[in-house]
Amino acid sequence: MSATPLHVKTFFHEQSSTFTYIVHERESSECVVIDPCLDLDHASCSITASSVAQVSAYISSNGLTCKYILETHAHADHLSAALYLRNKHGGQLVIGDTISLVQSTFAKIYSESAAFPTDGSQFDVLMSDGDQLELSGHVLKAYHVPGHTPACMAYHIDDLLFVGDTLFMPDSGTARCDFPGGDAATLYNSIHRLFALPEHTRVFVCHDYQPGGRELAFESTIGEQKRYNIHINRDVSASEFVAMREQRDATLDMPKLIMPSLQVNIRAGALPIHPVTQQPFFTLPINAFGGDDTHKSI
Repeated sequence: MSATPLHVKTFFHEQSSTFTYIVHERESSECVVIDPCLDLDHASCSITASSVAQVSAYISSNGLTCKYILETHAHADHLSAALYLRNKHGGQLVIGDTISLVQSTFAKIYSESAAFPTDGSQFDVLMSDGDQLELSGHVLKAYHVPGHTPACMAYHIDDLLFVGDTLFMPDSGTARCDFPGGDAATLYNSIHRLFALPEHTRVFVCHDYQPGGRELAFESTIGEQKRYNIHINRDVSASEFVAMREQRDATLDMPKLIMPSLQVNIRAGALPIHPVTQQPFFTLPINAFGGDDTHKSI
């Protein structure tokens, strides 16, 4: 294992309040990118790469070689730029192997054809709990942390832990559990697995919504999460967490970009192609997440 410390470069995607991370040694050219984002103007359905261009520029200007592009899960609030980065810089696309469950669910919602693969084969590497990758002599270990979605993964390398939507900053709590396949009790157990890591472990979150208008923040520690997380600190029982999460989730709107985002993200960042025009397009299913039967009488 390398004794050279790792450097974490952080980028913030303002449209979705998402953090993208690049991890590398100062003296090594290898890097991993975690959760890169494309930009989507919902009104015009225009896709651009202005945000991820900063990530790309950092890779190029520092002479880095992109070894892996890691997805913590199939995001519901932004389009993944993983394929965009792979096409520019190489590297393997990585996600948890239970992405197949998410693909199977949303293939039905989007009325995908029988030819659409639901085995995760759009990605290069499918990781199971405990699987490891190597980066410049450092070992990156995958933790399967379902609850927000069935396919959520956290990635642990040295004293760094990238938790996706499993945990937010302590004053923001935890992610919702009401998406298909989500479950609050499962999330509670997943987080307590992470709580077993050393308290000095640095925790990097996927989102920050800046409660109370505070400054942007992206890093805490396992110890801080166990003491101060407003949803799941060490004094919160499983039943208390589940009751809180279910009550809170019932008040939340669906993310604005969930329909186009998941349609792209189950494809590892590729755009769906219309069978007639052979042009990129999005399908918008009616009432996939609620509503009434009004559409049936129109």
